[in-house]
Amino acid sequence: METKLARIAEIAKTKPNEIFTSLAHLITKELLLECHYRMDPTKAAGVDGVTWVEYDRDVPSRLENLVERLKKKAYRPMPVRRTYIPKAGSNKMRPLGIPAYEDKLVQKAMVEILNPIYEQDFSNVSFGFRTGRGSLDALKVLNQLIEKGKTNYIVDADIKGFFDHVDHEHLMEFLKLRIADPSILRLIARFLKAGYMEAGTRYETGEGTPQGGIISPLLANIYLHYVLDLWFMQVVRKHLKGKCYLVRYADDFVCCFQHKEDAEKFYHVLIKRLEKYNLEIAEEKTKIIAFGKNAESQRQQEGKGKPDTFDFLGFTHYCGKSRHGKFRVKRITCAKKYRASLKRAKEWIKLNRTMPADKLVAHLNRKMQGYYHYYSITDNYHAVSRFRYQVINALFKWLNRRSQRKSFEREKFQLFLKKFPVATPKVYVNIYDIKPGLTIGLW
Repeated sequence: METKLARIAEIAKTKPNEIFTSLAHLITKELLLECHYRMDPTKAAGVDGVTWVEYDRDVPSRLENLVERLKKKAYRPMPVRRTYIPKAGSNKMRPLGIPAYEDKLVQKAMVEILNPIYEQDFSNVSFGFRTGRGSLDALKVLNQLIEKGKTNYIVDADIKGFFDHVDHEHLMEFLKLRIADPSILRLIARFLKAGYMEAGTRYETGEGTPQGGIISPLLANIYLHYVLDLWFMQVVRKHLKGKCYLVRYADDFVCCFQHKEDAEKFYHVLIKRLEKYNLEIAEEKTKIIAFGKNAESQRQQEGKGKPDTFDFLGFTHYCGKSRHGKFRVKRITCAKKYRASLKRAKEWIKLNRTMPADKLVAHLNRKMQGYYHYYSITDNYHAVSRFRYQVINALFKWLNRRSQRKSFEREKFQLFLKKFPVATPKVYVNIYDIKPGLTIGLW
């Protein structure tokens, strides 16, 4: 299978106009079994209630039956189970779609087959849900484009409810530019039209792709590849006077411009471009700001204060200076994300405060290390240290509420921390350490 997928990737790379007509036969029992053992056994079940453990008990016969239904075109995806999770930094809830287990398997197999094709097509401006690329890579490249490129203005844009408004007809047309296998296209169309179950009622879906579906990130990347990335690189750049750059992670993106009139022109045509494909800008979250090495002097000439800031991938970016007085982009944890993470940490400590002390701190440290590995980036050490301090205060508070009597005074709690120390942060991510080749084509 690896050889076949490598061959597909090679064809896609060397023949950018090649249309693949025969892919469905690659969804074999062997591939599905491999996908099964890559699944997270702890994930929630879909509407059928089948878990990984239950499916694993009779996996050979189940997969034989699944492959047979796929061959006969008798396979029908179930509606996803809709649930809601808190949206970071607000009281709103975000809808999450949980597919049935077999649907997860088929989606994962399709991603394995389609990824080698689209990885050759996707441009360097795209970082979300791609092999060898992540949000920290996007931050590093954006940092370089602002500090080393000719960036004087930023368009900080946000697409309103992107995953809920992906247009099915446009998406299928985009897919047909590369895929002509009717079985693959039929499966994708069925996933899109499967609908969702909420409170025992089934609802049809005329648009959108559910967040939570394994294939949804790939479909989202394909959609925005044609709607935004190619348009920006092949059309927008040719009609602007100065330099411009785009960095996109899933549906979050930042555009950099040399001239203000270019930024304003792009903003107006962006609204029309997105409307054409059933998408809409969240105007309250979208802005044009002066940002870059000339922003501070420009603001002073206008009699204004410090340059504005913008948020991207959990960090607030602001204009700063190095120790030698040169311009630098600096970052601090976005206030909204900071509050949301701290709230989750406090709730977790509250719920698990009766756990034995050694296990409680060991579990907490694993969570803290995960937080550090993302947010402990160049210039953000103090914010991460402050987060640790507030988590320790929450630990002190809730350990003192395990019974009617106080468990600790401050002095005793310090001895507790010496025996069971809470993990301390360090700078895990150097913003200037960029993987080779990530910025190719951006300049």
